[in-house]
Order: sequence, then C-alpha cells, then structure tokens
Amino acid sequence: MLIECIGHAEFLIELDSGYRIVTDPYDASTGYPVHPVAADAVLVSHGHHDHNAVENVTGWTVKADAPGTYTLAPDVTVEAIPCFHDGEGGSRRGANLFFVLRAEGLTVAHAGDLGHLPDAAMLEKIGPLDVLMVPVGGFFTIDAEQAADTARMTKARVILPMHYRTQYNAGWPIEPVEPFLHLMGGTPETLRLLRVTKGDLSMQPHVAVLTPRAE
Repeated sequence: MLIECIGHAEFLIELDSGYRIVTDPYDASTGYPVHPVAADAVLVSHGHHDHNAVENVTGWTVKADAPGTYTLAPDVTVEAIPCFHDGEGGSRRGANLFFVLRAEGLTVAHAGDLGHLPDAAMLEKIGPLDVLMVPVGGFFTIDAEQAADTARMTKARVILPMHYRTQYNAGWPIEPVEPFLHLMGGTPETLRLLRVTKGDLSMQPHVAVLTPRAE
C-alpha cells in the first residue's frame, strides 16, 4: 500500500492491485494548489468545501459519503463510522465520518474533521489501527493533545497528522503540526510517500509527516 498526501486532509491510497482511493478532496479555497487526481473511489467525511470537492477527482465509480460499510473491491472494504465535527454532538459544525479501510491485511483510518475524542462504542467499531490519518490543528477539529489521545486510544502503529496550518492556509485559526509532534516525542520522519505492508509495520516510523504534493 502506498499513501501520498495531496494536501490538507486529502490523501491518495494506492493498493498493490492498482486500486486508488482518495480521501476528502479539497478545493482552491483552502489555499493549496488543486491537483486533479484519478481514483476508483472517493471518501467524503462531510459536506464542507475543503473536504468534498469530488469534481477534482476523476474516474471514480464509488463515493462513500454516508454511514455504512462499502465493498470497494474483493477483500477491500471501508466502514464509514458516524461521529461529529465538534464536541457538542454536531450542534456547531454538524456530522463527520470516520473511515476505516481494511485492505491487504492492514487497517487504515482517516478521521475526517473529527471534533471529539472517540467514545467506547466508536472505539469498538474502529478497532486497533495500523495507520491513522488524524487532524491535529484544533479549532475546527480536535487539537494536538486530543489527536495524541486518539492515536493512543486506537493503538495506531503509524500516525499521519493532517489538517494543520501551513504556508497555504496561513490565515486559518489552526495550529501548525509542531505542537502535535512535540507531544508525540521521538523523531518524526518527513516523507514524500509512505509505503507500508503488513509485514513491515515494525520498521515504519511511529509518526510521519507526509510532504504535500504541492511541494
């Protein structure tokens, strides 16, 4: 499995079979350059413009944008677990989907704009994770401390921070990635791509910052 950060909360996940999945595609209002991406499936955690620009994804035949379990291909499923965009039951920012992809013996999650810590029932649905893409910038989502707690609660082996302040969205009221990295300790790796298999998980970094395609 190959994971690339396009930018913001948009990632491209490519399986060994060539099957391609895009998460939360953004539009130009984020400040990031828009890169049209070809994919077979697109995952949309909620209806905000920086996460649902499916017009920038070409070729897809499956769109997961509602709670439920989707079969994308043989032995490839994604479960869209309902949760909230804020810590007040969605009363401020609405609903969100937490995606859990199971493929190639790996369990890979994308938290969308998660706005609260997972409760026991949600954690049971998620299960232990091999890879977690999690927002860390706060304000619109969980913050660095909550993201670290979420990673611990889900037993995530590899953590990919997302949805934080960069040169592209410098005016947004969110934090950069550094507070999260400080909380996690150790030495995070900065990578262009993450290539991961079930057999090499023990050799993967615990925290990796994926350089956006824009750079």
